[in-house]
Amino acid sequence: MTDRTLTVDFAGEIFTIHSGESFTVGREGDLAIDDNPYLHRVFLVMEFHGDLWWVANAGSHLAATLTDRSGLMRSALAPGARVPLVFPESVVTFAAGSTAYELLVTTSAYDYMPQAHRLPIGSGTTINPTPWTPAQLLAILALAEPLLRRAGTGSAEVPSAVAAARRLGWTQTRFNRKLDNICDKLIAVGISGVRGAPGAGASNRRLQIVEYAVSTLLVTPADLPLLEEESRANALAARAAAAASRAGENAGARPV
Repeated sequence: MTDRTLTVDFAGEIFTIHSGESFTVGREGDLAIDDNPYLHRVFLVMEFHGDLWWVANAGSHLAATLTDRSGLMRSALAPGARVPLVFPESVVTFAAGSTAYELLVTTSAYDYMPQAHRLPIGSGTTINPTPWTPAQLLAILALAEPLLRRAGTGSAEVPSAVAAARRLGWTQTRFNRKLDNICDKLIAVGISGVRGAPGAGASNRRLQIVEYAVSTLLVTPADLPLLEEESRANALAARAAAAASRAGENAGARPV
């Protein structure tokens, strides 16, 4: 039988698995993420069966998402489920605690070759048809920034709402309002865990938003300059407003 290899890239750490082997991800896996107590000891298991590589969720309460790297297909991997790797490159994303993770998985055994179809930010894709406003996309981008800056794979702490609002130069009220709107849209397309469910706290909903946005290519590293533009524009506006306020105060203080 021809050896069909699988390659897993996590933050530049490369693992090559052969068709007669299995590969595990978890606190005590072949890819050991031992600094996160919220992650299962063995969470994901990758094995070769029936001419394809499969990813199984061996955990009991965490879910993962499998997406083809071109954004054509998105599969939720619930505890106990398994899915085949039918594309040459797939992205596996999951969250544990306050940390989001992303793995790039490449295989020489696959059934489909995706066609590139990346559209401009906000235009929607096959798996992401929801229309997003520019402000909503900026809010999502601020939350996903740490993970996107990890060269496409790796792990990162998801920022708090306070930190994300500060990054954009927004008031906290404005950011929270956009976050609520984002959650409403995700609920409308069937994304769970963002609001209105047991355990769906503030940290969890931010993680769910980041996991969805990264796995569906809603935001990518190419979009990061938009954050700098927004931050710079708001900083300039704030300085101009402060200068105008000082000028008004000085004018009012002059003797008649």
